[in-house]
Amino acid sequence: MTDRPDPVPERRDVLIQVMANSLNFRDLAIATGLYGGPQPKHNVIPVSDGAGVVLDVGPDVVGYKPGDRVVGLFRQNWLGGEMPLRAVHSDLGGSRDGMLAERVVLNEEAICKIPDYMSLMDAATLPCAALTAWNAVTAGGSVAPGQSVLVLGSGGVSLFALQFAKHLGAQVIATTSSNAKAEKLRTLGADAVVNYRDVADWGDAVRALTEGRGVDRVVETGGSGTLGQSMMAAAVQARIILIGVLAGEGRIDPLPILLKRLTIQAISTGSREMMDQMLRAMQAWQMRPVVDQVFAFDDARAAYAHLQSGMHFGKVIIGRSDGNSG
Repeated sequence: MTDRPDPVPERRDVLIQVMANSLNFRDLAIATGLYGGPQPKHNVIPVSDGAGVVLDVGPDVVGYKPGDRVVGLFRQNWLGGEMPLRAVHSDLGGSRDGMLAERVVLNEEAICKIPDYMSLMDAATLPCAALTAWNAVTAGGSVAPGQSVLVLGSGGVSLFALQFAKHLGAQVIATTSSNAKAEKLRTLGADAVVNYRDVADWGDAVRALTEGRGVDRVVETGGSGTLGQSMMAAAVQARIILIGVLAGEGRIDPLPILLKRLTIQAISTGSREMMDQMLRAMQAWQMRPVVDQVFAFDDARAAYAHLQSGMHFGKVIIGRSDGNSG
């Protein structure tokens, strides 16, 4: 913990009292020096995800006022359309100071208002994992009723993708490493769960659950270590959304891509436009995130340790005393 001067909003900036943060594996990778993306700035304030209450606004701000409840964008410069190159270096908690602070200043274009039904702690889970999951189920055309979607594991992106896909009318199959987590995934809405520790060729098992056809979309968070099995699980002309590298290295056989005419699409979080779309959908569905545990601001190190343990199911939150209000 360090003390710094209170930030001051410039002409189009908004001063925010941060009331809740959520952690992602990216935050853990940055803290441990293992992040493979753009190297973080020196002495960066960590954590990309945070929500809070507007304290003050710059003189040219028109869309926000003190008292508004807001959440920041992961990529501050990605407002809509295809991601511009400059957005790569506008990520909070990496190239720019992040949200694990009592007060932050963000540009008015890089925040969104929080729906009334949603708490600040719920909203704090959205900028990275939820928006990435929303992009994953809508990229290249949204998941549609009657389609099938495969999600890997029970990380933040996978859980959000499961919820979104179910609301969009899809059959969802999930993989996991434990029977206890399998039950939680079923409770959350998974139509079927495959334990990849018990079934080495889980791609074949997933395909069998679709009567041999395969799934229409895979939310691929494992990377090269799981991509081969994901391709086995995929239907002809399926779309595999490539997000993470959590499962380590592995050799990729390109033959299934050619034979099945698969589309493998890499994505990176999402834009302000996507965030607005996601928030409208969540409000219509009254959808809430899965929260595992809440830690106090002074216990941020313990929150990181809990995430690193892998024992969580859902988002790990760092909250202030009234971060769940409203």
